[in-house]
Amino acid sequence: MKKKRDRLEVVYDILSIVNNSHNSIKPTPLLRSSNLSSNSFNEYFNELIEKGLIKVLLDRKKKKHVTLTDKGFEYLEKYRMIKGFIEEFEL
Repeated sequence: MKKKRDRLEVVYDILSIVNNSHNSIKPTPLLRSSNLSSNSFNEYFNELIEKGLIKVLLDRKKKKHVTLTDKGFEYLEKYRMIKGFIEEFEL
């Protein structure tokens, strides 16, 4: 049985989805791809904006697009490094 994702994994997954979408994705597809309930997604989404990991931009048609900030890219990089250490030491 697969275990539930912890908080850090969920944040990593959301940021990865944005990054893998050429650093621009609309909120609804991001919600669907994150595999979270809309309430949980909104909590994470608002927290990521507050902490400066993502930002919401409006295009010419006033449509929202989510992008990573430099801090968001840094989180992805450091998370991958930590995960590499864990796998290397088989923890």
